[in-house]
Amino acid sequence: MIIVHHLNNSRSQRILWLLEELGLEYDIKYYDRDPKTMLAPASLREVHPLGKSPVITDGATTVAESGAIVEYLVDRYGEGRFAPLPNTPERLRYTYWLHYAEGSAMPPLLLKLIFDRIEQEPLPFFVKPVARLISNKTKSSFINPQITQHLSYLESELGKSPWFAGTEFTAADIQMSFPIEVAMARGGLDASQPKLLDFLDRIHTRPAYQRALERGGVYKLTG
Repeated sequence: MIIVHHLNNSRSQRILWLLEELGLEYDIKYYDRDPKTMLAPASLREVHPLGKSPVITDGATTVAESGAIVEYLVDRYGEGRFAPLPNTPERLRYTYWLHYAEGSAMPPLLLKLIFDRIEQEPLPFFVKPVARLISNKTKSSFINPQITQHLSYLESELGKSPWFAGTEFTAADIQMSFPIEVAMARGGLDASQPKLLDFLDRIHTRPAYQRALERGGVYKLTG
C-alpha cells in the first residue's frame, strides 16, 4: 500500500491529486506545520532524514522530492498514461516542466514569502525600518521582476498548447500546478495572464483534483 506522508498546505497535495488521477489506493499520514515557524514537525524525519514533505512509502521503497515521486508513480503505475511517449518532443517538454517547477519557478516565490514575513515579524522599533527597507528593495529590484518574468514566460508557453507538455494533460501539469497556485495566492498572478488563470480553472474542475482536496484537508496557500 502506498502511504503519502502529507503536510498541510504543501506540495504533497499534488501527489494526492496524481494518485487520484491514477486511480490507485493509498493511505495518508497527516502532519501539521508548526503555527509559528510554518515548518514541518520533527516526526517527518522518521520517514526521511530531511523531514520534508512530500514523501511516499510504497512497501519497502521510500521516495522523496515532488518530481521524483511524480516520475516514480507514473513510471510504475501509469501504464502509459499521464506522460508522452518516449523520444518525442512532447516527452522532452514533459521532462523539462517536471524539473522547472521546483528548479526555476519556486525559488523566487519562496524568496517573496520569506521577505514578506520579514516585514510582518515583530522587531525592535529601531530595527524594523531598516529591515523593511532592505526587504522592499530586494523585492522591487530582484524578486518581483523575477516572478513577473516567469509568469510572462509561462503565459506564452500555454499559448503554444493547452497543456504544458502538449495537447494532452500529463503529470507535468500536476507538477506545475503548485507554483502557479502559489503565484495566484501571493505572487501577483492576475487577469493579465488569462491563460494561466484558465489553466487553474481547468485543473480545479477535474474530479481527481476535487477528490484529492477532500482527502488532503486544508489547502490554503495565502498564509
